[in-house]
Amino acid sequence: MAVEIHPSAIVDPSAKLGENVKIGPFCIVEANTIIGDDCMLDSHVQIKSYTSMGKGNVVHSNAILGGPPQHLAFKDEDTTVEIGDNNIFREFMTIHRGTVQGRRRTTVGNNCMLMAYVHVAHDCSVGNNVIMANAASLAGHVDVGDHVTIGGMSGIHQFVRIGEYAFLGAMSGFAKDLPPYMLATGVRGVLHGPNSIGLRRHGFDSKTCMAIKKAYRILFRSGLTREESLEMAESELSEIPEVMKLIEFVRSSERGICPADRSPE
Repeated sequence: MAVEIHPSAIVDPSAKLGENVKIGPFCIVEANTIIGDDCMLDSHVQIKSYTSMGKGNVVHSNAILGGPPQHLAFKDEDTTVEIGDNNIFREFMTIHRGTVQGRRRTTVGNNCMLMAYVHVAHDCSVGNNVIMANAASLAGHVDVGDHVTIGGMSGIHQFVRIGEYAFLGAMSGFAKDLPPYMLATGVRGVLHGPNSIGLRRHGFDSKTCMAIKKAYRILFRSGLTREESLEMAESELSEIPEVMKLIEFVRSSERGICPADRSPE
């Protein structure tokens, strides 16, 4: 199908547009950009240079994808934003390009929903099926795993990792790594146990959920040293792949892991 470009939009002749792309009023699409098939840009959207996106993305009014990073050492190098398929980007959200000091690119996977005023900073990696609620922000170099939910107005410190299927409560701050399958919240985020409801909704069976819960208690509530708790969890639950992912995430953490809530269970 034909591309539809509103007469008030400005689209650089070098921009590569797929089939059935719709570009609304007052949009700006700069040079060195790629917009895949079936993408839709609402009014006043900006797609900055060195941004590429796959198929079926919907970008709402006043979103800006591919802006320069908020990094004092940035000298307008040819770094990129790379976006997958079927994402929804809501009003006024922003994604910034990578830096040469980092990965040189910022990436967003497939089937994500980034709500109004969300910010994804330079060199971040956002996985698939991620939801970021209104005004949640990622600082630079943050890794977000698949199926993560980040509550509104939450802030993630630079270089933090968030494991898959984690749930981050609203108005929370995270300066340390958040392991996969966990639920955490707080001004300085603490773990409150496994994301049990989310895991069940995603089809995790009861055996796996119980094993993750047991691993949580060993790793974060047993009072053992980090290495002792990792060895104990591995010796008792090594047959559960999800537990082994959790163990490897904790073992490989360089920033440290969010502490557990110490109130009685």
